[in-house]
Amino acid sequence: MPAPAPTPTNIKLRKQSCLLEVEFDDGNAFSLPFELLRVYSPSAEVRGHGPGQEVLQVGKENVNISAIEPVGNYAVKIKFDDLHDSGIFSWKYLYELGERREELWTTYLAELEKRGLKRDPR
Repeated sequence: MPAPAPTPTNIKLRKQSCLLEVEFDDGNAFSLPFELLRVYSPSAEVRGHGPGQEVLQVGKENVNISAIEPVGNYAVKIKFDDLHDSGIFSWKYLYELGERREELWTTYLAELEKRGLKRDPR
């Protein structure tokens, strides 16, 4: 049986720096930019309903988080100021985003460039 995923011990919303700081019980801590959370939202609206159905998110450079709500003992629901609020971020997924932050960010920027799109909403 696999070991349980680390659990957050502290979650802080840093609105001025646009970061969600998450500390886990295994000692790891991650600072997750709001934009990264938005473009990698686990919602079907972003990820689609299967491989190859992902929808590239554009114009999210200035997105903010308007609220965070607990979902049981396993996740949080993040509400963004662009009205996106359907993603449930499990502890495991937040941890993965933290571990893979640089890789995911690089992939996102490369995909935008490949398609001639921008992070800036204007």
